[in-house]
Amino acid sequence: MTRIGHGFDVHRLVVGRKCIIGGVEIAYDKGLEGHSDADVLLHAICDALLGAAALGDIGKHFPPSDDTYKNANSRVLLRYVIDLLKAKKYTVNNIDATVICEAPKLSPYTAKMCENIAADCQVDISQINVKATTTEKLGFTGRGEGIAAEAVCTLVSNTLVSI
Repeated sequence: MTRIGHGFDVHRLVVGRKCIIGGVEIAYDKGLEGHSDADVLLHAICDALLGAAALGDIGKHFPPSDDTYKNANSRVLLRYVIDLLKAKKYTVNNIDATVICEAPKLSPYTAKMCENIAADCQVDISQINVKATTTEKLGFTGRGEGIAAEAVCTLVSNTLVSI
């Protein structure tokens, strides 16, 4: 059985925070605001994976009201989600994700992002794709107010389903 998931996340850009996307610290004068490290890409991926397995969303598992996750490394959160999937006998088949921002330019970092995601999901790097796009200076991303990301994934069940 194959399951499909979709995830979306947005974080505001602010001065005084690191810009971490895909587990990579990006050289930029602003960072993403959030309860954890605000890794918009990994959050979208977590939501896609959780959705594909019908396990809720990132807010259910890592609520901003819980100080346990204050400034948490989102790679740790992703690995936790992978453990949940394993317990339900799911394996990641592939992930395709897009980061939406006018700046910073992400192409120098996408290969490392793919490496991080593949390692955390315990899959081959050929199963992971990360790309970036702009909104041609339109909207909040075009004005440099924030960064958005979306992800789709497929999971494969490691159990037989009888009908």
